[in-house]
Amino acid sequence: MLYSHLRKLFSIVFLHLRADYCERNLYGAYWQVLELEIQVLKYLGYQLFSPTTKTFLRRFLRAAQASYKIPSLELEYLANYLAESTLIDYGFLNFLPSAIAASAVFLARWTLDQSNNPWNPTLEHYTSYKASDLKTIVLAIQALQLNTNGCSLSVIRMKYRQQKFKSVAALSSPKLLKTLFER
Repeated sequence: MLYSHLRKLFSIVFLHLRADYCERNLYGAYWQVLELEIQVLKYLGYQLFSPTTKTFLRRFLRAAQASYKIPSLELEYLANYLAESTLIDYGFLNFLPSAIAASAVFLARWTLDQSNNPWNPTLEHYTSYKASDLKTIVLAIQALQLNTNGCSLSVIRMKYRQQKFKSVAALSSPKLLKTLFER
């Protein structure tokens, strides 16, 4: 009951403010502003939300695999596993979703291939992060991966130990070198 009253009150106040804005503004009549709002919502497909780690992860994985002839499912699954494992730890609320996604890609690439630096100019461009910016988060995710804090993450680990996810939960990353973050 209270919720519906607050919603009505908000709608009335918002409509009044919008009408008042239209009267005093250069943009024209109320109906023109309303039509513009409708066009913007249609263009966005009525999908208004804040991006999550998964949103950024999809984009960053495409950038990470730009040089691959065949996309690596193992890299995708491992990065997703690492990103999902951060959802259970409250400490990761201090970090931006984009930084967590970038760090998951960094650590996944390092876990799968230590012969190359996991961070390259392409990733730096598409993520807007330097390797040095990610050091704290990468180390925290690695601690989760190696289970150094004693956190079980049993459901996530069981999910990613399945063969359909290439058993990426069974992988562990070797020690991170300081030189990886000096780029």
